[in-house]
Amino acid sequence: MLHDPNRVYVFDTTLRDGEQVPGCQLSTPEKVEIAKELEALGVDVIEAGFPISSPGDFQSVVALSKAVSEPIICALTRANKGDIDSAIAALQYAKRPRIHTGIGSSDMHIKHKFNSTREEILERAVEAVKYAKKSVEDIEFYAEDAGRADVHYLAQMIEAVIAAGATVVNIPDTNGYCLPDQYGSKIKFLKENVKNIDQAIISVHCHNDLGLATANSIAGLQNGARQIEGTINGIGERAGNTSIEEVVMILKTHQVLGLYTNINSKNFYELSRMVSSQMRMPVQPNKAIVGSNAFAHSSGIHQDGFLKNRENYEIIRPEDVGFPDASIVLTARSGRHALKFHLERLGFNLSKEELSLVYHSFLTLADKKIDINDNDLLAMMGKQQLA
Repeated sequence: MLHDPNRVYVFDTTLRDGEQVPGCQLSTPEKVEIAKELEALGVDVIEAGFPISSPGDFQSVVALSKAVSEPIICALTRANKGDIDSAIAALQYAKRPRIHTGIGSSDMHIKHKFNSTREEILERAVEAVKYAKKSVEDIEFYAEDAGRADVHYLAQMIEAVIAAGATVVNIPDTNGYCLPDQYGSKIKFLKENVKNIDQAIISVHCHNDLGLATANSIAGLQNGARQIEGTINGIGERAGNTSIEEVVMILKTHQVLGLYTNINSKNFYELSRMVSSQMRMPVQPNKAIVGSNAFAHSSGIHQDGFLKNRENYEIIRPEDVGFPDASIVLTARSGRHALKFHLERLGFNLSKEELSLVYHSFLTLADKKIDINDNDLLAMMGKQQLA
């Protein structure tokens, strides 16, 4: 398989893993609407659902297969024939179908989830890939709980499933357990010790239980992974998944990594709002990249530096992610420079002395009112005696 070694593929699971959040179930038409926006964003793969799990999920995979043509449409299964048959049927209309099958790889899962042995699990993994490969060419294999798996056994499993026909191997940190250096070295070990690893793409699927999903995904990419799995706004079970917008903007900001995606980042803000409203999941204001305060500056020192040169306090331009604009928020911590900026915007050009007078009135007002808007400023200027 020939791939650009610097290209990172983006696998979006907003509509599958993201939708597992309690109370966030979407109807099929809502999923289709989001899928079309994901296609416009430029994602490479859309995980459309888990067909065997419910008639609704099966129907969503069918509908998404018909609605979008550019991205690969992926269906999730466990490592058994019934699941795989259901996925094959659901993907019949997909222009570029992928089956995502897998099984636990940690001793914890092997013993306490499957009540099985390493040998038996390895056999089931290989059988599942071979069976799926008879009907669909593009097979992704997930080694569940790889974050806690023995690295030598994991390497043995990955080698076996690639030999059986897997085109992508997913190394999930299912419980968000790993530290970035641990996760990165796990990917590096596979890259260096699985002899047929060049026949598949390594994928990273990290969870955010300890707040490390984005850091772990980047560590994986730095060590040879070339597909990243995540969701818009980082939504997902428990503490969520890797946030796609964070990984994409890290790669854009740190070009020294030499990696790129085909994502049109200007679509992030609108898509983030759509996912938030349809899933009834508010985005926290201080969320990186898409939160409402991501480009808001309220401290006086920061505002002054920002107004002198945006790059003093901004590493991403708001317009790069489709954000309306960087806002200078007026609060009791704002300085003269920020107040002058807003008054000039409203048509008041004041001398230094006049600004000092007005600034005292502004501080009195700001102590009483949390958010100062244009109307407050106009009212304050109306009462102001400039002498």
